[in-house]
Amino acid sequence: MAIKWTIPSMDRDLKSGDHENIITTIHWRASDEDADGNTGSSYGSVGVTLVGTPKAYADVTEADAIGWTKDALGADEVKSIEDNIASQISAMKTPTTSSGVSW
Repeated sequence: MAIKWTIPSMDRDLKSGDHENIITTIHWRASDEDADGNTGSSYGSVGVTLVGTPKAYADVTEADAIGWTKDALGADEVKSIEDNIASQISAMKTPTTSSGVSW
């Protein structure tokens, strides 16, 4: 299992000083699925401050945005998110609660 990080959306300032299309917020999703189809996921948003001359918006890749997201979150928070997803999958394998009716 490997956590998959994706970027469904980014917010940007259309004009900031001499620059255009400066990314300000990245909306992220992290998810995983085991061989049995049990899944776990987390999503959120993080503000980013891109230092120096920003990369042209048209040249930004999802890999760039994932890297910026993880940098902004910090290693401890990334680990916490990924550990939580693993816990969700583990809980699905060995549930401790259920719902429904008896008939």
